[in-house]
Amino acid sequence: MQSLIAAVEHNAEGYALVANFQSSDRNFLQYRAFFHLHSRVLSALQADIVKLESELDSMDRWDIRCGMERMQCLQDKNLDDIESHMEKMPEPYRAWFGRTRPTVLHDLKAKLLEYDELLLRTREVHGLQRPAQRDYQSVRNWFESMQPLVPDQLEFIWRKEDIITLRAGRECASFDGFVERCLNGLDGFLSKYCHCKVIKRLFVTEELRHKTDNVLAHYYAPHRVDALVNLIITTIIFILLVVPVVLMYKLSGLGGGASPFEALGILIVFTLLFGLAMSSLTTAKRQELLAASAAYCAVLVVFVSNFGVQSVQIVKA
Repeated sequence: MQSLIAAVEHNAEGYALVANFQSSDRNFLQYRAFFHLHSRVLSALQADIVKLESELDSMDRWDIRCGMERMQCLQDKNLDDIESHMEKMPEPYRAWFGRTRPTVLHDLKAKLLEYDELLLRTREVHGLQRPAQRDYQSVRNWFESMQPLVPDQLEFIWRKEDIITLRAGRECASFDGFVERCLNGLDGFLSKYCHCKVIKRLFVTEELRHKTDNVLAHYYAPHRVDALVNLIITTIIFILLVVPVVLMYKLSGLGGGASPFEALGILIVFTLLFGLAMSSLTTAKRQELLAASAAYCAVLVVFVSNFGVQSVQIVKA
């Protein structure tokens, strides 16, 4: 098996060892975002642009005060390029500004392009997700136990508020993390008290077992965890759909004197539970949560009305 997949620690030290570890699992692709430095550089570029903007405005005001001859340069870009040379400008202008408007516009263009690019890149960086607590703790435990780098270059891992993950966002990442924590806790309990490795057999593939011998680094096969999460979510949805229907059927079929408020109470309770499940198990937006809850409530209302009609018909007969 060692020939099929190289272990993380195999023939590697320093940054090579770090690269082996972080590339061994998509959950471990964690790096600093440098949010503060992005803001610092953006603020500096912003100040430079404001300074150029002020200089350009001052040149425009100067030309306006000089009368129609210089006003034409403000109205005609080609004329401005021809006439705006330092040797053609009066001595007070050269002493005050030291350069011409086309030069300022050229510098302003370069600064704006640099600023816009960094601004958009910063937005993309801020859009990256923070790692799940369990994934971050696994990476931190590995760095603390292995000590692959010198202390000052290892310090980044303790800046938790500045750590981001390159892993693409999952539809229900927080619930996935909760499931993985439960699996880890259940595995520890079964291993300690029952000497049973059933969790590792089910959710850790043979290849993953040979990636590292470090017990502080946890590997679970993502497709198996996703399958378990999908099964749990499907079960919850099934329960939320079937249980209220069964309860209302019992009320309409067996409880002859059942009040309609009981059915409405069931409808309200399960609609609230459905909304809670949607917000907890998915990353649905507010409008999506509202639409899904309204559709779920409408389905239950249909059952309430149908059972109500059937109950009335039985009484008349």
